[in-house]
This record gives sequence, structure tokens and C-alpha cells, in this order.
Amino acid sequence: MADISFITERDKLSPISEAYRAIRTNLQFAGADKAIKTVVFTSAIPSEGKSTTDINLAIVMGQDHKRVLLIDADMRRPVLHRRFGLENRGLSNCFADGLSLKDVIQHDVAENLDVVTSGPVPPNPAELLGSAKMQELLKEAEAEYDYVFLDMPPILVVTDAAVVGSKADGVILVVGSGDISPDEARQAKDLLEKAHVNILGVVLNKVPQKHQGNYYYYLKLRSC
Repeated sequence: MADISFITERDKLSPISEAYRAIRTNLQFAGADKAIKTVVFTSAIPSEGKSTTDINLAIVMGQDHKRVLLIDADMRRPVLHRRFGLENRGLSNCFADGLSLKDVIQHDVAENLDVVTSGPVPPNPAELLGSAKMQELLKEAEAEYDYVFLDMPPILVVTDAAVVGSKADGVILVVGSGDISPDEARQAKDLLEKAHVNILGVVLNKVPQKHQGNYYYYLKLRSC
């Protein structure tokens, strides 16, 4: 499969880009009583397309004139600095060096999109993510942006997504078709529910659809 990390920027008319715009619309209407602003993205296991999903959704949000901050909160196996080609001075530096969020934001990586990378891998990610300092950083971000997206580790590997998800407005679970069993998907959902997070829905990823003799991949946000 061709790389689709930035397909919404590279090929805005592709079926995949249209699928991301559909998810954007669903997300914008997901909040019944209050607007959804801070969203955690996780998966059950690695390599289900979680980071690709939050990157492209952040890009289409920016294309819709929303100010978006994408934070790499996977301080175990961070990838966003490599995907965007950015200096990896970010979230963990806020804890280690006492920096504010504005000190580590890298601006205008795409239209209306800013990024905070993970920073150097710390010895105690879960402790940092569950701290009062992390809550302060999220409040700082929410005051400045229309949407704050957090790229988190897989929920069946570590509990980081549940810890931060309980402080966010909602969680999106990315499921790679054929990557996990139904039992693993249910287990991931159960872990999030036990943490009392607001599960906004599931993005079903990597579903092959035949189109003019070729196969492309589409995504859909489904309610749980």
C-alpha cells in the first residue's frame, strides 16, 4: 500500500481524503451537550494506522479553517517528529525543563495545524501523563485551539491512553481491519470504558475496497 500519511494534503480528491472529511463531520457533531475539543487517538495494538489517522484528520480539520494542535503523547515510541520531519523537542521537555506548551509548539506544519512532538523518551511516561502538569498543559492548549488531538500508545500495550482519555473530551479507537481479533477489539473498548472515558467511536481502517481494478483503503467513524 502506498504511504497515506499525508494523503489529505497531497491528494484532496482521493476517496481516502473524502473518508477523512466524513470523519471530520461526524466528529464535529459528536458532542451533544458540549463541543468536542480535546480528543485522544489510540488503537488496540501497534501498526493499526492510529498516527496516520490522527495526522490526516488534523489536516482536514485545518483545511476547514479550524485551528488544530496535534500532540505526540506517545512518549514510548513517538513517530510524529519523523513523519513531519521536525525537531524532537516537545512534550517531555515541558516536564524535564519546566517549559510551557508555547515554548515547544512548532507552528504551521500544515494549514492551521501546529504540532508538539514527544520530546526525548522519559523513564516514567505514565506518571507524567497522569500528572497535574499534564492537565495544565491540556488546559493551555484548549484555550488557544479549536481542536487538540493527542496521539497515544495502543491501549492493550500500556494504559496511557486511558489515563489521558479520562481528562479529554473523548477518545477515538482506531481498528485495523484484519490486524486484530474481535476479542482484542472488545478488550480495548472494555479497558477504555473501565477508565470512564467518553468513547466517541471507532475508526475502521485498512478495509480493502475495489475501485476501478485497484484496491484502496477507507476509514469510517462508527459509534460504539
